[in-house]
Amino acid sequence: MIAALRRRIDGWFFTRRPPADRIELTQRNVYIVPTRAGWMLGATVLVLLIASINYQLNLGYLLTFLLAGSVTVGMYVCHATLRGLAMHLLQPEAQFAGAAAVFRVVLTNPRRSWRYGIGMAVRGSGQWAWCDVPAQGSATLDIAFQPQQRGLHPVPPLTAETRFPLGTFRVWTVWRPAARVLVYPAPELHPPALPPGEPRADAPQAAGARAQQAGEYDGIRAYRPGDPLKMVVWKKAARSQAAGSDELFSRDTQQSQRQELWLDAQHAGLPEQEARLSRLCAWVLMADKLGLDYGLRIAGRSVAPAQGEAHKRQCLELLATC
Repeated sequence: MIAALRRRIDGWFFTRRPPADRIELTQRNVYIVPTRAGWMLGATVLVLLIASINYQLNLGYLLTFLLAGSVTVGMYVCHATLRGLAMHLLQPEAQFAGAAAVFRVVLTNPRRSWRYGIGMAVRGSGQWAWCDVPAQGSATLDIAFQPQQRGLHPVPPLTAETRFPLGTFRVWTVWRPAARVLVYPAPELHPPALPPGEPRADAPQAAGARAQQAGEYDGIRAYRPGDPLKMVVWKKAARSQAAGSDELFSRDTQQSQRQELWLDAQHAGLPEQEARLSRLCAWVLMADKLGLDYGLRIAGRSVAPAQGEAHKRQCLELLATC
């Protein structure tokens, strides 16, 4: 019953305003309720008032109305902490399934005084990020969300709240951003070696043989036992060692470039769709790390062989949305 009531309340919140990546908080979208401490303080003030009336205690009246006045001022300050604040969601970066996606929200304060104790979280998650926003300045909050499935997902609804200054009232707002986050398949942890290349139709045998005899090199690959030392790319090995890895790479001759690397579901050799996508994702990352030209074929769509960051993103996007 409580869950159904909460869903109805959420639906009412979400239908009040269309999704937007920018929002300005006003009296129409900021809400306030007493906290448990606030209800306890209200009960205490009521008991003090009754006791002061019964026993005609002047100091009791003073304490009662002092507490009531403090609560009233705290309610106004608490509501004003969120009211007038502007929030902007930056476009989230693509993430892998199972990894934490981080949303970055910029809070802008046009007022000439600080705003303290502002928290934000994915609605219902309970994982809060807190900050203070300087006067006529801005602050940035990083909010984590862990998507479990690949694909293009809308950013979940966000909640911002504050209980400053006394903690007797909770002021909050619900925000539904319009942005979407792309989630790649989770790469396989221990994938097999890359599949063998396929013969390239436009690479004549004679031309490859002449290039090999001339000693021309136009690519690199992972080091294989038995490669001559003159084919090892020592500069790349030094950079790899500086990064904490001991991987070696060898130059690849044009003779071997007569074959092109294609990654497809048939090479993955797994019965389940998600497992195949996970293996293909790992192969894309492996081929990109080795600096190889590679292509991707899946679900009747393909990406021509190439390399580079843009090509890797294009392949991962295809795996995420196929």
